Amino acid sequence: MKKNITISTAMYRTAKVVSAITLLSLAACGGNEAPVAEAVAPMANPNIETAKQWVTAMSTGQAEGLAAVESLMADDGKLVRGRYVGFGFTWDPSDGEGRMIVGTVTPESPAAAVLQAGDEFVSVRGVEVNKANMDKLDFRGKPGEVVEAVILRGEETMEIAVTRGVISTPISKAQSLEWMSTGDGENWAPDKWELHEAVGNDNVVYVWTQNWDTDETSGLPVEAHTVTRFVFNDAGQVSRVASLSEDRFALEQAGWNISR
Repeated sequence: MKKNITISTAMYRTAKVVSAITLLSLAACGGNEAPVAEAVAPMANPNIETAKQWVTAMSTGQAEGLAAVESLMADDGKLVRGRYVGFGFTWDPSDGEGRMIVGTVTPESPAAAVLQAGDEFVSVRGVEVNKANMDKLDFRGKPGEVVEAVILRGEETMEIAVTRGVISTPISKAQSLEWMSTGDGENWAPDKWELHEAVGNDNVVYVWTQNWDTDETSGLPVEAHTVTRFVFNDAGQVSRVASLSEDRFALEQAGWNISR
C-alpha cells in the first residue's frame, strides 16, 4: 500500500507519455494489416488516494489525524487554516476547570509578540474569564482595535494589549502537529461523515466531504460541506493543504452569531 501511494508524479507523467507514443506508433504502421491499438486505461493518480487517506484519518480521530500529518506531509509542508480577524492563538475549550490556557501561538500574528504557550487569561477588557463566558470574550471582531487583557505567566500576573489583525499565516508541519495535539480528542470525530468526490490533475487534488455533528452547547444538529485542496511534491507528499469550509454556516445552525 505504501509503495502505491508514494509513486512520484514524474513517474505518473512518464507513463502517460509512453502510452501516447505507443498508440501513435501503432497508427503509423499503415496498411490493412496494421495492428489495432486497444484502449489503454489511464494510470491512476496516486496523489488522489493519498488525499483520500488524509481526509479519512482526519475524520476518524485525533490520533489518526496526527499520524496522517506525520507520515503524509512533507517536512517543509504547510497547513493553511481559515482566515479570521483576532489575536492568533489557540486554547482548549474543553478544559473542565473553566481556565483559558494558551495552547499555540500563530507565527507573525498580533499575539506572537505578546503571548506564549502556557499563558492563562485572567480577564479580557475587565471581564473575568470563566467557563460560562469563554466563547463571548472580545478576541475576535473589528480589525485595528486594541484589546486589553490580564494574563498569568507562571507566578506573575501581567497586563497586556493586543491589536486585532487578520490571521492568515500558514503553519508548518511541526506547528500543525502541535496545534492538533491541543485539540479535544474525545470529541474530535463528527457523528457521521461522507467522502463524496476526489478529483485531481497531477500535483493538485480536491476532495469534497460532508460532516454531520451535534453542537455540544446547544445540542442542535449541524451539517457542513468541505472542499480540501492538496498540493503534492514530486515525492507524493503533501506540500500544502487548505480547506474551503462552511464553519460560519455551521455556527449559525447551532444558534451562534458573529458580531463586533
